[in-house]
Amino acid sequence: MQPKWWQPGVVYETVKTFLVVVGLALLIRTFLIQPFIVDGSSMVPTYHNSDYLLIDKLTYRFREPKRGEVIVFQYPRNPQENYIKRIIGLPGDTVEIKGDTVTIKNDANPNGVTLTEDYINLGSTTAPFATDMSTTLGAGQYFVMGDNRHASSDSRFFGPLDEQYLIGRPLLRLYPFNDIRVLAGAPDRLATDR
Repeated sequence: MQPKWWQPGVVYETVKTFLVVVGLALLIRTFLIQPFIVDGSSMVPTYHNSDYLLIDKLTYRFREPKRGEVIVFQYPRNPQENYIKRIIGLPGDTVEIKGDTVTIKNDANPNGVTLTEDYINLGSTTAPFATDMSTTLGAGQYFVMGDNRHASSDSRFFGPLDEQYLIGRPLLRLYPFNDIRVLAGAPDRLATDR
């Protein structure tokens, strides 16, 4: 006599349940939420090396990213790698960097507005984080920078980020356990009108 757990009806139900669970997990990971582990110090003090995040992949299907939001995206020069940075410039903006100051020019601010970035870490060095530069973003392009400006490879180096590389925004920090947060890194206020 076969053990009760090996009867055809039990095996069928077990396999069916397993396939449904795996299918749901794949759907959730593909369209809703994706895990992400921060690798490096480019987003200190907002995120640290080894922070474990859940990425919201759904929001940007219904609205455009906003200035100041932290995003996870595929690195344009190697889409197998994922990066985490903050959106500084939106499509149509002109981003000007002089020393440690970022100014945004757009239709709402034709004379420019200097960003107030309380979240950045300039470190102990007094050297500016980048060579002076200016770039105008096209349709579907974003200018992204790390919060730890002196230790970040970002749009200053690889150029504007095309929207096709966007994955989503951090929804929840699950680790470290003493710093669990929803929407950690979201801006308290926007620095410009849009």
